[in-house]
Amino acid sequence: MNMTLSIGLISLIIFGNIENLILASQGVVKAANPLKLAIFSLIFVTCWLIIGTVCTQQLEAYGIYIEFIGGLAIFILGIQSMLEAVRG
Repeated sequence: MNMTLSIGLISLIIFGNIENLILASQGVVKAANPLKLAIFSLIFVTCWLIIGTVCTQQLEAYGIYIEFIGGLAIFILGIQSMLEAVRG
């Protein structure tokens, strides 16, 4: 396993977990059903794991763009979550 593959896999796992934490906090703010929230969170974590292990080699050339889009999504979801928490 080369170094770029390791970094790509780690970044996918980190971004996936951060996005799930943000989405979970949004669910708590909106008083979502915790059981449904846990089930969906497990589904998405599993999807991230599959994407990270299966698709990393095929998408390695696009790693910079994927990391940018993931970071932007985390930034936007974080701002949205904070605004909703402050409002209500």
